[in-house]
Amino acid sequence: MRLIKNYLYNAGNQILLLLVPLITVPYVSRVLGPHNSGINAYTNSWVTFFYLIGQMGVMMYGNREIAYTRDNIENRSRTFFEIALLQVIMSSISLLTYIIIILLVSSPFKLYFLYQSLWIIAYGLDISWYFMGIEDFKKTVVRNSVVKIISVALIFIIVRGRHDLSKYILLLGFAQLAGSLTLWPYLKESVSKIGLSNLHPFSHFKGSLLLFIPTITTQIYMVINRIMLGQMSTQSLLGQFDYADKIIKLVLAIVTAASTVMLPYMANKFASGDVQGIKKSLYNSFDFVTAFSMPLMFGIMAIAGSFAPWFLGRHYVHTGYLMFLEAPMILFIAWSSVTGNQYLMPVKRAHEYTLSVTIGAVVNVLANYVLIRLLNVNGAAIASVISELAIAGIQLWMIRKSIVVNKLGQVQNVGVN
Repeated sequence: MRLIKNYLYNAGNQILLLLVPLITVPYVSRVLGPHNSGINAYTNSWVTFFYLIGQMGVMMYGNREIAYTRDNIENRSRTFFEIALLQVIMSSISLLTYIIIILLVSSPFKLYFLYQSLWIIAYGLDISWYFMGIEDFKKTVVRNSVVKIISVALIFIIVRGRHDLSKYILLLGFAQLAGSLTLWPYLKESVSKIGLSNLHPFSHFKGSLLLFIPTITTQIYMVINRIMLGQMSTQSLLGQFDYADKIIKLVLAIVTAASTVMLPYMANKFASGDVQGIKKSLYNSFDFVTAFSMPLMFGIMAIAGSFAPWFLGRHYVHTGYLMFLEAPMILFIAWSSVTGNQYLMPVKRAHEYTLSVTIGAVVNVLANYVLIRLLNVNGAAIASVISELAIAGIQLWMIRKSIVVNKLGQVQNVGVN
């Protein structure tokens, strides 16, 4: 019952994340225009690397480690404080490095880059991984809901024209920071005090680093197309691509909500030695995401051409074609979210997960380099699909000896324990 409740909470959060852009994107896309939207996408793509370096894979690593120790409050508390301290230390180093680089490098977008630094601070203080690890999704969902609703209202109040790009970037950054800070008061009832001398944060460095590698490589193939488009194409086309990619990922978030819930669930089963329970849950999850993602994929392909200019404005006609090209990613990412996040990660086969996304990143960079030159922005969309197909295929090949791959996608007569 708790698993179902957590999925509903997380699915509700993903629906909220879907509804917020449905409200704000048509307004922002028209008010800022493709050029300013492209600047925001370009500068945010760069800061993404730095806040991920600051987090050092803590989002996945912390989630898993808390799930392993959640039944012992002393071990859980020590694990939390050690990982959180490591996160703060690494984020501080990352923030300082980012600011130094921005100040030294000449760029017409320097001020926007500095505003984006709020994201590094926000993610450095984000402890949502702890509450995911103890399978308490209610707190993170309530927090996200309140912050999102307030930020939506402020967007309509503050962002009124093309000259308000700075206000828009600062608003998003402060909203993310506020969301991170609101979780800290809940710790009082969940963890016990641990003396600073008893903490060894760098004992988690190697484990988090192993999960940082797939995290950063995943982000590479998620943002490298934006960076390469910013260098090889125009900011206007980058803005078109960014909105197409965001809409696809928002639809996809509803499908992959199960993976966020299932990771700590599977990790706890692995810690208790329930191998058969892991396999049954894996088969059921694969059935669910396949049945859910295929109609979404074909539905997006059917309406993309008319939806984009209606939703975003008449300047975004090409965004619809990009959505059509990217739609197959919904199915491929849904599959890899099960094989990777729900199986390889919880059962401590992170090295295989790392290898799969690293290959995907390499494929994405090479495909972008070739296809953007040949097809411009359309090439970036096709490259994204190719890389996601590669990752899903590699992960399925990796788990072929651990489970019966032919059972994936078939209806299973088993329940999720």
